[in-house]
Amino acid sequence: MTTFDFSPLYRSAIGFDHLASLLDSINTSDRSSSGYPPYNIELVKDDNYRITMAVAGFAEDEINVEVENNALTVSSARKEDDSDSGKNYLHRGIAERNFKRQFKLADHIQVTGASMENGLLHIELVREIPEAMKPRQIAINGSQKRLLKSA
Repeated sequence: MTTFDFSPLYRSAIGFDHLASLLDSINTSDRSSSGYPPYNIELVKDDNYRITMAVAGFAEDEINVEVENNALTVSSARKEDDSDSGKNYLHRGIAERNFKRQFKLADHIQVTGASMENGLLHIELVREIPEAMKPRQIAINGSQKRLLKSA
């Protein structure tokens, strides 16, 4: 696997240390991730996104979705079920194990809702840029001629 050294960025740029730390944390967290549960990230339309996670076998009350400090965390807290103890599986391909998946959110990304349908968890996100940060047109005033009065 390719590793990246961000130390030159720390030496030559001022104020980008947060960006370098974010890239470094994403690089290291991808290696430790198990890949479960699988997910898609979709651009629905301009500034609207959807994360879809395959969570077959989980009920809505067993999944936690929370946002804190620009991080979206989806986790499960599956209760131990004694009904599986008497079963003799020949093959068990549905994982149904506890998980914790974290997504870093860019500034101004808001989670607007979550729903479950057919074993898929859909999380809706939208980018809401404040009016003060949106581009705006600046009018150019014409030159004003001053008449000098001769005394």
